[in-house]
Amino acid sequence: MMNVMDILRKILIAPSILAADYAHLAEAVRIIERGKGDWVHLDIMDGKFVPNITFGPKMVSTLRGYTKLPFDVHLMITKPENFIHKFAEAGSDIITIHYESSVHIHRHLNKIRELGKKAGISIVPSTPVTVLSEILPIIDLVLIMTVNPGFGGQTLIEQTLNKVEFLTSIKQEKNYAFFIEVDGGINRENCKRVIGAGAEVLVVGSAIFEAANPEEEIQLLKGGE
Repeated sequence: MMNVMDILRKILIAPSILAADYAHLAEAVRIIERGKGDWVHLDIMDGKFVPNITFGPKMVSTLRGYTKLPFDVHLMITKPENFIHKFAEAGSDIITIHYESSVHIHRHLNKIRELGKKAGISIVPSTPVTVLSEILPIIDLVLIMTVNPGFGGQTLIEQTLNKVEFLTSIKQEKNYAFFIEVDGGINRENCKRVIGAGAEVLVVGSAIFEAANPEEEIQLLKGGE
């Protein structure tokens, strides 16, 4: 159940252009701006770490010219350390890598921060959230995947919200400053449950870009502010 502080805290919406029309991604960014979305979420997939391929640094740098909104770049790729510098140069503001993608995660997160970017860590639904305990003090964001990554339009896995609740508890206990972000299957029907678990940033793709009015859908998810 949400307490008063939950109700008062600002919820950020990071629309994912994975669900947008790839022929009109610049327009997708404009939709996010007109709908007063907070961040632009960009899913980078290599066809190895996840069973899909999207785009690379060039697309990020091209879209950077269309907006000043923060770019929330999610690297779902193997060996992310080989691409961190390129995505930083392309105009990323937040670079999130997967715990499962590399052995030397601590080193790579520090590299992101050395480049002047916010460092995020993500886990897939099958990874327990407790594996992050050693790196929580050095990160800016934790991204909990509530679907198995690779494709949009999936149904949220309810059990993954337990991880969000755990992070909320330890963040308060240790006075950590990281954002709690949730991605996968979020829509107007379940967003209150996700927020109630402690999510602070909602990544929403299909529910926005497949809506009759994407801009209004963003506002609905933001609570009509």
